[in-house]
Amino acid sequence: MRELRTPAPGAAGGNPCLRQTLPLWLNRRHPSVHSIALMLPKSLALIDDDREYSDGLSRYLRELGIAVEAFADSTDLLTHADPYAFEFYVADLMLPGVGGIDLVKVLRRRTNAGVLVVSGRLAADTFKSVVTAGGDMYLCKPVQFEQVALAIEAVQRRVGATDPIQNTWRLDRRIGQLVAPDGARVDLSDADRALIECFVEAEGQVVERETLLRRLGRSAELQASGGLNGMVFRLRRRIERATPATVPLQTKSGVGYAFRAPLRPI
Repeated sequence: MRELRTPAPGAAGGNPCLRQTLPLWLNRRHPSVHSIALMLPKSLALIDDDREYSDGLSRYLRELGIAVEAFADSTDLLTHADPYAFEFYVADLMLPGVGGIDLVKVLRRRTNAGVLVVSGRLAADTFKSVVTAGGDMYLCKPVQFEQVALAIEAVQRRVGATDPIQNTWRLDRRIGQLVAPDGARVDLSDADRALIECFVEAEGQVVERETLLRRLGRSAELQASGGLNGMVFRLRRRIERATPATVPLQTKSGVGYAFRAPLRPI
């Protein structure tokens, strides 16, 4: 991960983040869509409470073919029907609700998507905080829209080049365990196994709650765990305790659940 700071044209000396006198995001001389080497995500969540900046960047990225959904604060994102389904995230640090660093931590625990932080925070430890939280790149405002797009492309190229075999989870049917990509093993109850089998069959798609409940039936374990939500919550926590890998078990509010990573039986 690297930090990119953008000096104003012709400026010299001083902090490059402070040299710009006019907001670069107000520059309307947008480059041609074809001038950027495109390997861009299909969907992107933009989390920033600066309405003018957010609207401008959203329009720019949509011109490049990205489906952008903007959120004024982190709470709006986290209460979205499917907050972890975006292919990419661009977030500010100084946000209402959950702070930007904590938001990056949450995203990194739930998704392997690219995370770019674009912020005007100038504290000396900002870059380190972003890296430690799991951000892929940090840009310091003010920054041109084109540079944001190039940073997104650079991160997406790396994310897209990840070997899917290295990210594969496995269901060991013989001994009833879920095996993480790093080899960590999680013991599964009969109900857990029935749940994971549904995700194997779904191949990354959302499994509706009704389908899961039919498969699980009225098991004593399901009732004791507080229903389907409680069962999924406890399984996710056991996986998190077993491995530092991103847990791909995601909730689609009001619909069901999905396992957003390759999952194969062995």
